[in-house]
Amino acid sequence: MKLARFALLGTLFFTATSFAEPLPVPLSKIAYIGNWQGKDMQLKISPDGKILYKRTTQEKQFNLNIELSSFDGDNFDAGVGIINSTFHVTKPPTKSGDKITMIVDGVELTKAN
Repeated sequence: MKLARFALLGTLFFTATSFAEPLPVPLSKIAYIGNWQGKDMQLKISPDGKILYKRTTQEKQFNLNIELSSFDGDNFDAGVGIINSTFHVTKPPTKSGDKITMIVDGVELTKAN
């Protein structure tokens, strides 16, 4: 009986979270929107909160379509359903000359025009 209840609750929770809408990028974080390119990393953040993340390392290759779920200071969380990951932003979008850069997860990214 307890196992059936746990399975039902898990199914309901998964169903409810899997259809959640992405969080639109707040006005205070509008500078994050755009196509970002860096060494072995691409990040596209849309105004509606949809994120395309591509990264290649020696061991792994990621190609994910995920959704923004929250901001915590300069960092942001994104994922699908109940699976989320934090993107650590050590330098938020900053304009220097004609370039806009930010550092995410240790990678310097430049905003594409």
